[in-house]
Amino acid sequence: MLNKIAASAAEALEGIGDDATVLIGGFGTAGIPNELIEALIATGAKGLTVVSNNAGNGDTGLAALLKTGHVRKIICSFPRQTDSYVFDALYRAGKIELELVPQGNLAERIRAAGAGIGAFFSRTTAGTDLAADRETRTINGKNYVIEYPIQGDLALIKAEHGDRWGNLVYNKTARNFGPVMATAAVKTVASVYDVVSAALDPETIVTPGIFVNKIVRIERGATRAIGAQARG
Repeated sequence: MLNKIAASAAEALEGIGDDATVLIGGFGTAGIPNELIEALIATGAKGLTVVSNNAGNGDTGLAALLKTGHVRKIICSFPRQTDSYVFDALYRAGKIELELVPQGNLAERIRAAGAGIGAFFSRTTAGTDLAADRETRTINGKNYVIEYPIQGDLALIKAEHGDRWGNLVYNKTARNFGPVMATAAVKTVASVYDVVSAALDPETIVTPGIFVNKIVRIERGATRAIGAQARG
């Protein structure tokens, strides 16, 4: 009988190697799959391209991953904030590459990968430095810039509830990029607080299990020092 529940995050991430593109959910500090990021750090995979809304907070979670030096490039829409000092230091030292993408375009590029869309045109970056050396078209008298899908080798997302078939339900804004990232990756791993014993109500499911490979149950309210080894 189908069962996508993994015994541990380490088990769920088996097979992830160097140079992977990893989609990581989260918006600010909401919906960040910290336990899965910790497991990714433990794999030792290098040369990663990370796709996320921002570039990490403080020195935990995504910031801890960056601090390992195993991330070659980050694609995000909001790289700088008051506590993004790990990313700032790496970027100023030339140790990480940044691709800045407006938030709406970031979400749509990820969605396009999941929907099988080869490219689309957007007005968002027209006339800015972000449109330099890229194809543009005038449509109905307005300038548009081509955007290409972002496909992931791995997506790490966080949900509230899951079932053994891989169906997911989220908690309010913790939903953020999770649903589109799940559709756009070769392998999707989700952490959940609760694994329900029966199938979730189909009317409440946000991410169908067909898009999810593994589910990892995590403890609610646990505070963990993620990336402690990376911080020395």
